Amino acid sequence: MAPIHDKFTIHSKAVVCQDVELKGDITIGAGTIVHPKATIFAIAGPIVIGSNCIIEEGAILVNRRKEVMRIGDDNLFEIGCRVDSPSIGNFNTISTRARVHHTVRISNFCVIGAGCLVVPTEDEILDEYTVIYGPAAERRTWSGRGKVQEADLRRKHAEYLREMLPKFNRLRQTK
Repeated sequence: MAPIHDKFTIHSKAVVCQDVELKGDITIGAGTIVHPKATIFAIAGPIVIGSNCIIEEGAILVNRRKEVMRIGDDNLFEIGCRVDSPSIGNFNTISTRARVHHTVRISNFCVIGAGCLVVPTEDEILDEYTVIYGPAAERRTWSGRGKVQEADLRRKHAEYLREMLPKFNRLRQTK
């Protein structure tokens, strides 16, 4: 296997802590926040992260496919989650310690519950508003009720992090 060449494109409005492990061809969009101890590996193909995403401590994003891993806007990756999904839409939440396999494509407004393991035997696309929950990774469809409040709450969370993270962590310099 050929060596992985690092190429990071970090938007000037993004907040990326220095203590983040980045490997490969990675693009991070405006307003995205990457906590310390997060890991983003573009092993086979590049990773493009949209704007205003929050990637918390211990979250691991990995692209093992040759195609571009596209992550939309306003996604939340909580502590200790692992995502290998080749495409992720907008306004999704991957909860603490959840795991999403590389055969799953996530659309918009989906929630993967805490500790859920999403590993289908063949390629799958999660419909919009899909919620996966519980130890057996059960599924249901969210009505979408409260999504405006959820978006406002996430925006306030991001504002707080943009203010506080630089006070206690060194940031990566954007070029």
